Amino acid sequence: MTGTLTNSLPLSIIIPVLNEIEHLPHFFEHLTRISQQQNEVIVVDGGSTDGSWEWLQNWKGGKVFRSKKGRACQMNVGAQHAQADLIYFVHIDSRLPKDFEASISNAYRKGFDAGCFQLRFETSHWLLDSAAAGSRWNHLLCRGGDQSLFVRRTLFEKLSGFDERYTICEDIHFIRQLYRHGKFAVMSGKITTSARRFHENGILRLLIHFGILHFSHWWGAGPDFLSAYYQRMVR
Repeated sequence: MTGTLTNSLPLSIIIPVLNEIEHLPHFFEHLTRISQQQNEVIVVDGGSTDGSWEWLQNWKGGKVFRSKKGRACQMNVGAQHAQADLIYFVHIDSRLPKDFEASISNAYRKGFDAGCFQLRFETSHWLLDSAAAGSRWNHLLCRGGDQSLFVRRTLFEKLSGFDERYTICEDIHFIRQLYRHGKFAVMSGKITTSARRFHENGILRLLIHFGILHFSHWWGAGPDFLSAYYQRMVR
């Protein structure tokens, strides 16, 4: 990644992957194209069987590790190896705002301990557009891992990272702790995410099930219930 953006702080960008061979080259081409500074890039594979792990062995853009399956575990492993004061978690099927580095640095300098971008989907549909519009509100029920997440290293360590009991809703469970213990920013830029799961499951159907998962977590449902519900209701 070339170039230097003097007013931005270096990031440790952590990307969990599992069977994402189709997305790997496109994401890293995108990241290289929009990055304006040298960032540490860490990829943690959760046991891919589609050639992703083999592809990563020949990738020279950052550090690669393998962990147990589960995003919480993968992101914790990535954070253990991160060097920067700002840790940034991103999904491999995302496309970042072109000024993502400056936006994160500005939020950090304004005193925010953590934050995310607003969301939009790669394909337009009125239901998806309406759901994404809610991401502009700074409330836990409007949060999700697809919005990406930056967090100060000191706060991440204080909270002991992601709770690895959660194989589903690990992101909103951790963000709930961030809301309680830090100052959370919803930045104005928009991150673009894949709508593939919605098309596979049916847009309205999946929105309903994700809503049930969010509210169940909000009302105190534990990791076993959330995982069982997801496995039963979502393909």
